[in-house]
Amino acid sequence: MRETIDSAASDIPAESWIDRLAPKSLRPYLQLARIDRPIGTWLLLFPCWWSVSLATSGAWPDWRLIALFAAGALVMRGAGCTLNDIADREFDARVARTASRPLPSGAVSVRQALFFLALQLAIGFLVLLRFNSFAVIVGAVSLLLIALYPFMKRITYWPQAVLGLVFNWGALLGWAAVRGDLGTPAMALYAAGVLWTLGYDTIYAHQDKDDDILIGLKSVALKLGDATRPWLFVFYGGTVALMALAGMLAELAWPFYAFLALAAGHLTWQATMVDLNEPKDCLAKFKSNQHFGWIVLIGILTGQLLA
Repeated sequence: MRETIDSAASDIPAESWIDRLAPKSLRPYLQLARIDRPIGTWLLLFPCWWSVSLATSGAWPDWRLIALFAAGALVMRGAGCTLNDIADREFDARVARTASRPLPSGAVSVRQALFFLALQLAIGFLVLLRFNSFAVIVGAVSLLLIALYPFMKRITYWPQAVLGLVFNWGALLGWAAVRGDLGTPAMALYAAGVLWTLGYDTIYAHQDKDDDILIGLKSVALKLGDATRPWLFVFYGGTVALMALAGMLAELAWPFYAFLALAAGHLTWQATMVDLNEPKDCLAKFKSNQHFGWIVLIGILTGQLLA
């Protein structure tokens, strides 16, 4: 374990609500599922809510679907983090930011983590069973991508693209849950989400580029290097264009495009202002994508209600 490891470098928040409120025996599992860092859950959830709203013509989306996707995103994000930490436990032990996580620190054993993963997947499957049969099939297919993602950073410089395929699957599942098929608006929204993830997770990966070089992991941040910024404009420009296409295909009213313009401004701010050599700023810009998600969601809702 490197001498640089210390509590200040850890990505686990100090004195979070988990430390104050959760029983001591549960704390490592809640940290393993990243319950104290909700940004990942939001980034997984927004494509689901966007798609449900996009598929619900001229009305508010069904609150039951909204709630089910919220529960599913919380559980499956936790499952994904658990699987990722199981796969990366030896790498995490060699990086200051991740060495204090439950697995490399020894707070949770591999066997315990596997049991916790199985529990989360079982809960996620129970949530999935509440959808129609076609949506259940669509959701089950995503498990293959979820299983593959943790190992992509070992074999390709584009693991962020695979993460995009995983994290935006809700754009397909949400539409399927409402309509029982896969429409072209959902396809366009899915493609937009993949490019969005390529942008924000490349920014996130710049936090770890020095450590990734040392331990032999790959990322888009390392692939693009100093050329990252212009590529962020490409990724984010494609995101906005494909979202506009999804809105046209779904026949959304004009307010959607007004909010999309606002969302485009936010992405432009990210790509322009991010300091790719400052980890704290990379993390802040990454987290700001929660604002982007809300802007797009409000745009889709107003575009539907006024259509």
